[in-house]
Amino acid sequence: MSEGFRDSRPSWDEYFMKLANEVAERTTCLRRGVGAVIVKDRRILATGYNGVPTGLAHCAETGCLRQQLGVPSGQRHEICRGLHAEQNAIIQAARFGTDIDGATIYVNTQPCVVCAKMLINSGIEEIVYQNPYPDELAMAMLEESGIKVRVFEPGEPAR
Repeated sequence: MSEGFRDSRPSWDEYFMKLANEVAERTTCLRRGVGAVIVKDRRILATGYNGVPTGLAHCAETGCLRQQLGVPSGQRHEICRGLHAEQNAIIQAARFGTDIDGATIYVNTQPCVVCAKMLINSGIEEIVYQNPYPDELAMAMLEESGIKVRVFEPGEPAR
């Protein structure tokens, strides 16, 4: 590199979080767009966004049951037709035989308790998230599990 060259590229964290936000653009959820990118050794292994299972009618067609029932954010996940971004990323990796043990997941929203349990059992070693989510149990379980969890901070050097 020449003298005075300044690398203006995004850090790895910025790059992968930007991709998670792009993946979220594919959401079929009417309430929140969430995207996830699973990475190991700076290589993308799988992605996922929140939405209904493949082949089923999207919530825009059927209406959001959670909205219809007035269910607050962070509650009653079982009545949602959709899967969360983290779940879809784990499923994508499993479906295509991709080992995610020891990987990092970038997700633009803090995982809920259901996703936290799946991430713990999947072998994910680090979770980097951007936006908070009202789920204290998820955070307590992740802390107990020993998975490294950190809030994305733009402009920090790559890790």
